[in-house]
Amino acid sequence: MMNILTLFLFVIIFSCLCVSQAYAADDSPDGIDVSGTLRVNYAYIDYNQASKDKLGDFTFDMAAIKFDGKLGQWGLATEYRFYDGWQTLRYGYGFYDVNPQWQLQFGVTQKPFGNPGFISNSFWFGVPYYLGFEDDYDLGVKGVYQQGAWGTEIAVFKNGEFSASNNDRYSPDLYTGTVNGTEYYNEEINQFNLRQTYKISYEGGQTLFGGSVEVGQIYNSNTGNTGSRYGVALHMDSSYQNWNLQLQIMQYEHDAADAIDGNKIAVAAYNWQYEIASKAQAYSVNLARTFSTDWGSVKVYNDFGLVTPDVADNYYDDSYQNVTGAAISAGPTYTMIDFIIGKNMYASTGDNNHVGLPGNSDDWDKRVNINFGYYF
Repeated sequence: MMNILTLFLFVIIFSCLCVSQAYAADDSPDGIDVSGTLRVNYAYIDYNQASKDKLGDFTFDMAAIKFDGKLGQWGLATEYRFYDGWQTLRYGYGFYDVNPQWQLQFGVTQKPFGNPGFISNSFWFGVPYYLGFEDDYDLGVKGVYQQGAWGTEIAVFKNGEFSASNNDRYSPDLYTGTVNGTEYYNEEINQFNLRQTYKISYEGGQTLFGGSVEVGQIYNSNTGNTGSRYGVALHMDSSYQNWNLQLQIMQYEHDAADAIDGNKIAVAAYNWQYEIASKAQAYSVNLARTFSTDWGSVKVYNDFGLVTPDVADNYYDDSYQNVTGAAISAGPTYTMIDFIIGKNMYASTGDNNHVGLPGNSDDWDKRVNINFGYYF
């Protein structure tokens, strides 16, 4: 049976197509651009016996449809994704261009925190993603200001894009439910974000320096009490000729009210839920080199991430992830070939249901992932 979100999506699609057709006749630059993505994925997991026996698995990854466009100073941007067995809205917001420097966005929009865009080059994301601090989207209002070398983003989010008990979401948010035998009742509410950047341009490249702050509350739906949370980060994205270096250091803390165990908290994304240390530092060091070709480009990269828990329990362990890979762009296709090694890290290791909790192994686990995307 069609759910409400799917019905709402189709209403938006129909409306956008009508607007696009209505304004096509007068050759106006306004209108809606419809695009999409189709991706498949190959994974060979060295620490999974079934994967080794089968020499890996080749599966459908996802399909997406996007609508982007403007009508005068008003605009729309949305992306809806269909995965194997579930679906979700990645983002969906309207915007208003106040003037050439200021834009207001309202809806499910990307929270301004950390390196703008991504603090990663690979399909596998960086460690901040798994903590809820990379390419994360929430429901609220954001102002984007750009004047010369300065960039400022200010946002207020009422809550996450979906209910806290829903794990069918693109990016991690606090989760309400049972994880590894612990019951959680946490909800993200009343969040404020600020990101300030400054760009230095020079012959052959540019460097973007930035700092980010996030503060918010945690509502306990079982007791009605409220806790607090915060995140801070310093980041740099520097390019010179065909080289790129990304650096980021961040700290976060979730102080949930009436927590059964104050050392950990639950988050959910990609149709699953897991636990992270309630307080930690995260470090990202990414280096990439792009080569131009007659048919497109190849970017080779190494993304390294480390999470160091900062909780009262001394048994909590560091989490590591390193991704060495190449991204191949050719026409409408984009392919990412990644070799991932990890230790005590969610999604990268056999001991993978947490980030920064006590580890069950000192081994470094390995996997190969190839993601092929067609963009139209």
